[in-house]
Amino acid sequence: MMSAAQSPTTLESRLKALQCHFTWDLDPNRFKLFRLRDKLEDIAPKEGNSWLGHIHNLQGFIQYKLGFTEDAQSLFSRAAEAFRQMRNTDEGPWLVVNYGNLAWLHHHLGEQAESQAYLSKVDALMNKYPSPSQDELHPEIYTEKAWTLMKFSADKKLLAADYFERAIRMQPDMVEWRTSHMLALASPFNYSNKELEDNILEKMRIAKEQDPESLYLAVHYLEQCAKKGKLIEDEARELGRKVLRNPVSSYSGMKALLWVYRDYVSVDEAIDLAEEALENHPDVRYVKTCAALCYKWKIIFFRESRPKQSVIDRAISLHEEVISLYPHSSFVKKIDLANIYARSNLAKAEAIYQELLESDLEPADKQMLYNNYAKYLNLYRQDWSITYHMKAAEIPHKSFFRENSIRVLEKIKDRGWNRMCREIEEFLANLQEP
Repeated sequence: MMSAAQSPTTLESRLKALQCHFTWDLDPNRFKLFRLRDKLEDIAPKEGNSWLGHIHNLQGFIQYKLGFTEDAQSLFSRAAEAFRQMRNTDEGPWLVVNYGNLAWLHHHLGEQAESQAYLSKVDALMNKYPSPSQDELHPEIYTEKAWTLMKFSADKKLLAADYFERAIRMQPDMVEWRTSHMLALASPFNYSNKELEDNILEKMRIAKEQDPESLYLAVHYLEQCAKKGKLIEDEARELGRKVLRNPVSSYSGMKALLWVYRDYVSVDEAIDLAEEALENHPDVRYVKTCAALCYKWKIIFFRESRPKQSVIDRAISLHEEVISLYPHSSFVKKIDLANIYARSNLAKAEAIYQELLESDLEPADKQMLYNNYAKYLNLYRQDWSITYHMKAAEIPHKSFFRENSIRVLEKIKDRGWNRMCREIEEFLANLQEP
């Protein structure tokens, strides 16, 4: 008979008290899980990557949530091995989260003895390696939780920055923690018109100097300097050469640098850089996404009266290939492809939109689709498509797309000439905030 200390109720309570992915309220929908799984694969971790253990831990949790328990167990084992190789020792506080994940996984598999064994390992580690600060988590746990939140949710990045700061306060010698702390702090300001405060920008400069190998941080620092009015074209081109020499991954800084090229150098040079990277790495799907993004900018956001058909054809080819390489997370690319086709083949564009409109989507994706389809109808069908702007606005999810549709509806109402002005006015008056 199971003792009281090992009863199912007690075991469950001990599991819930663990610090691991299973207790951090990470519960997104399957669409987001697939997207995140692809993003983690695109990091393309190599030996020596300081976040390799964290990457495999999160990959394992995602595979579990998607129902692939064997893959989950394999990835949790790879995470433990990555930590051992990186830290050059068989044990340490960085294994607390990993053992917690394994305790939960075995529990869900009905293997309670194995679950209990990993709980005992967690207890032993926490007794041997207590947190340096009373009433706070161990810094290794804070950093893994922070890194995970950064990947999982945009609205959790400031919380992630706080966790990094707590960890750094207790263990200030970890350079990669400082780098990730600054990336979390700067994240809300990336790819936007917002400027970092001067004191944060100075901290970012110091972190960049302490971690010269992080081109990703260097690119974001350069972007913030450009927002302050600094001319950065030459520095951006120099970073471009460095990025091309580095191993290819989403951590290389390539996509972030292309955004800098777009805004502060030229979209044509962004295309050239992406095409050179693609020439060097023709089989890397992440590089293809970067090239596809640049061509989308050229055709959709930097509108020429009539883009060359060869440019449109190249954009279509890249987008179709990327969609095939990301079968579970290509929703946005399909919208982009429809908008690119609209420049030369309206029937094809309409067919893609109709397929998307009939598909099973999460509310946030529906909102993005309705907003984009409304703008497509206005541009290419001479139709304001008030109905689709209303559909986007009425979905209770705060986003750029909702705000954009509301602004369009307000402009139509204020002009007063549309036959639906009264209906729009009533709709906006009754609109609920998300």
